[in-house]
Amino acid sequence: MNDTHSSHKQVLNRLKRAHGHMHKIMDMLESGQSCVDVAQQLYAVEKAVVQAKRVLIHDHIDHCLEKSDGAGSTADALREFKEITKYL
Repeated sequence: MNDTHSSHKQVLNRLKRAHGHMHKIMDMLESGQSCVDVAQQLYAVEKAVVQAKRVLIHDHIDHCLEKSDGAGSTADALREFKEITKYL
């Protein structure tokens, strides 16, 4: 089964942006920037990662779990749903 979804490009773009912010944060720390400025950038990275995770999980729920067709598949889908919600 191919696990690539239409949202993966969007998630990847968000993570690349967060990655860029992380490098900026490291530079800021090395150059002695204020803690408030560093904290602001850390907050932005945190939000970007949380949003990327949310998009990925919602896409998975929309496109993978709704495909259950029968008692066995429904039980499997429910089990998978419970598993993925640990990461919300």
